[in-house]
Amino acid sequence: MHPSPRPTPDFAAVRAEFALPDAFPAPVLVEAARAAAGRPGPGPGRRDATDVELVTIDPPGSKDLDQALGVARRRSGFRVYYAIADLGAVVTPGGALDAEVRRRGQTIYLPDGSVPLHPAELSEDAASLLPDGPRAAVLWTFDLDDAGEQVAVSVERAVVRSRARLDYAGVQADLAAGRVHPALAALPELGPLRRAHAVRRGAIELELPEQEVVPDGSGGWTVRVRRRLDVESWNAEISLLTGMAAARIMLDAGVGLLRTLPAPEPDALAAFRRTARELGFGWPEDAPAAELLAGLPADTPSALAVRRAATALLRGAGYHAFDRSAGTEPPADAGHGGIGAPYSHVTAPLRRLADRFSTEVCLAVTAGAELPEWVRAALPTLPAVMDESDALASRVDRACLDRTEAALLRGSVGQEFDAVVLRADGEAGEVYLPDPPVLARCTGAFTAGAVVRVRLTAANPETGQIEFAAS
Repeated sequence: MHPSPRPTPDFAAVRAEFALPDAFPAPVLVEAARAAAGRPGPGPGRRDATDVELVTIDPPGSKDLDQALGVARRRSGFRVYYAIADLGAVVTPGGALDAEVRRRGQTIYLPDGSVPLHPAELSEDAASLLPDGPRAAVLWTFDLDDAGEQVAVSVERAVVRSRARLDYAGVQADLAAGRVHPALAALPELGPLRRAHAVRRGAIELELPEQEVVPDGSGGWTVRVRRRLDVESWNAEISLLTGMAAARIMLDAGVGLLRTLPAPEPDALAAFRRTARELGFGWPEDAPAAELLAGLPADTPSALAVRRAATALLRGAGYHAFDRSAGTEPPADAGHGGIGAPYSHVTAPLRRLADRFSTEVCLAVTAGAELPEWVRAALPTLPAVMDESDALASRVDRACLDRTEAALLRGSVGQEFDAVVLRADGEAGEVYLPDPPVLARCTGAFTAGAVVRVRLTAANPETGQIEFAAS
């Protein structure tokens, strides 16, 4: 008798459920091929920056490389170069490709492949910052002081050349071995300074277990917890530095597109403070939530429950377009509560529509040039497009994860597991199973932060439904 095969999640059904496109229209592909055939070179309006030491750091196998980074120590402070793929060099305003990417909004990622924002000949080749020769980019240059604080910034179109395509684990291993690529020479010093700056400005980092669906090595799929490496956090801080600088440029000019998140309401902060104290974590009245979260243990049950409670502080994210010349002002609360400062998306234009337009605003403003009319006309339409595509990406990601979890658990209905209670809500709660790493609702009376026994009562790989009950 042969053992029954492990049920596998049906990602094709997810694609069908959410009506994800499986191809680009023919006119879009024609236009993309034409754009890919041309490679902008240095000249008026585009600096030759091929002498700048830059590398990309991305997950292994990635080809849609939006950013290339260079960090160097100066006599006093740091010099940071952040090159961003220049989609303005390949997307013709008003063309078929422009219309299609405005419809899609962003790349949607599934475990078995992506639904890209741009055709692969652009996103994974001609417009990507691959290390195979000069590429068009928008180059951000930052000067920072010895404490890692920004003192100057410039942004310009350029031609750059990445020296290497690196991945996070490889860079982290190099650092542990005492070696580092010359382009990243000062990142181990600057990265922690920028992380400390984030805590001081009130950035809220939840650091909950981050689940991801990965191949199981036997032709199926499994779920694992993705551990964020130090180098990944440091690289993210450079991206945040760039987005904050972009937001300041836009606010000063009175035109742009912000990614916003309201500051937590006093009642939400008070409730979070009570939860933290009930779970045994002291929190001085004058200390920000960011300081408490930064000092929590990594994954103790009570710390996980505090991190889950902190999600109540991060509600109401959206996009806000403004153009003072057209009578629309920036929002009264222009900040991003999770970052602790105003912020704009500019660092992932291969994967996210908003970044191309925000970048064009920054280029025009810093050059003292008139904002292109096609950018000004598009700004009011972008919040709705981005909100809708963000919601779609989140639903697709959740559907893939739920179906994979259910597939892993289907043969275990009736069994008991140890679980951490992340949240208690009357006669139900949210629990986290460390093995396999599953987040799910569970019926029963619980106390947040407790370790409990739960029984699996249902697991349906076709719908992703998982149900637990207190044992």
